[in-house]
Amino acid sequence: GNIRQAIAGCIVGDEQLLEAIFTVEREWKRVQSIVEQSIEPTIDGQNRVAIAQAKYMFLLREAKRRQLNALRYGQS
Repeated sequence: GNIRQAIAGCIVGDEQLLEAIFTVEREWKRVQSIVEQSIEPTIDGQNRVAIAQAKYMFLLREAKRRQLNALRYGQS
């Protein structure tokens, strides 16, 4: 849809997509860790985790659609 076209248009190449995946994954895990360690996680914190996870999953689907393989780019 329109969102996919907008995101795909922002990411120029496959290597940039893979870099974005790794960056968003680190952010998702960081936010998730903070929320998990909180005594009383806030709704805002839980929302941030959900958003970060959604971004990550979206980028993974885009990589799958492009049939990308991270190992192929890691060897260059």
